[in-house]
Amino acid sequence: MTAETSPLRDRLRTALPAAMKARDRAATAALRSALAAIDNAEAVDGSEIRAGAIENSAVGLGTAEVARRELTEADVAAIVRAEIDDRLTAAKEYETLPGGFDRAAALRAEAAALTTHLTGN
Repeated sequence: MTAETSPLRDRLRTALPAAMKARDRAATAALRSALAAIDNAEAVDGSEIRAGAIENSAVGLGTAEVARRELTEADVAAIVRAEIDDRLTAAKEYETLPGGFDRAAALRAEAAALTTHLTGN
């Protein structure tokens, strides 16, 4: 499986240790954030869980477990695109603040790091 055909999440996970080893703060922060956003999107909605009487509770190992949501490759790509857009929007806002150019540059670097993995390059 080549980099272009491997799932985006796998590419992000593979890139994280490399970014950490290279001490690339922008890429490390962006990759961690994107992976966390993907994991959060898979979380189960807790609104379906209802409390009840103990005698009506599920019994046995794993009987109360709920499967995490399954995300498609398009879902993962949409999450990464949203992370990129959030960073670019925040960078524009920081540029309007006094002394915000350094933070804006850092956010643009994070967006660029995620864009690289989104396109598979």
